[in-house]
Amino acid sequence: MNKKIIMALFGATLVTSASALFQHNGPWTTVKIGTEGAYPPWNGTSASGQLEGAEVDLAMDLCARMSVECVLVAQDWDGIIPALQNGKYDAIMAGMSITSERMEVIDFSQGYATEPASFATLSSSSVASLGVSGNVNLDLGPSADVDALKAALNGSVVGVQGSTTHENFVREVLGDSVTLKTYDTQQNLELDLAAGRIDAALSDSGSMEGFIASGNGSDIVFIGPKLGGGQFGPGVGVGLRQSDSDLKDMFNKAINEARDDGTLATHFIKWFGKDISM
Repeated sequence: MNKKIIMALFGATLVTSASALFQHNGPWTTVKIGTEGAYPPWNGTSASGQLEGAEVDLAMDLCARMSVECVLVAQDWDGIIPALQNGKYDAIMAGMSITSERMEVIDFSQGYATEPASFATLSSSSVASLGVSGNVNLDLGPSADVDALKAALNGSVVGVQGSTTHENFVREVLGDSVTLKTYDTQQNLELDLAAGRIDAALSDSGSMEGFIASGNGSDIVFIGPKLGGGQFGPGVGVGLRQSDSDLKDMFNKAINEARDDGTLATHFIKWFGKDISM
């Protein structure tokens, strides 16, 4: 998900209630991990109702390395950080990008994967004529490719999953030149794009690639540059409470081990068809 920056939750998480200041006491024998279960191939839900995806496999792998029991907890995206702080679970693995805004209220492990964001549209759309351009690191300043994208999308209806880094990019970079429509899940965003109810969608490239490959999005094409840096941050990591530095150390050690023995890459190749590990 490079996914998601929580905007509306910041006010709620600044309160000093006991729930917002939840702290774990004692050694870690069980680690509860919150995930959305609606953002494949990062994390999804099978037809039988079971959580699945690259991060589900990775979570089980990391817990085994940490010698803890792993419990996965499904959580809607818009409440995923407050539920961490309130103690519903101990960590977040949900395609969550590491950003400075999020680090004001939670902490992160080191990054374990990175995937650019891309705009997509129907092949029959007028904006499809823009075509695909190169990679843009937004940390490097103004970009002619981004300017061309903004011009092509002028007046369009652009969809994003709400409370995400994608929403932030549209608001901050495209601004009033487009009409923004937000969705509760990536899957609902994809369905509206395929049905032509929006002109374009901005999402994680890998998630949209999966939808296109499924056949349900066979008429969808990418446009413009692949976007990284800036609003999207440097990569995806495990979200943690700021008080749980010991658990952060455990995750970092396990991620290093998974990277060194090649299984970190294996998880993402299995679900994305390519190695997006970092």
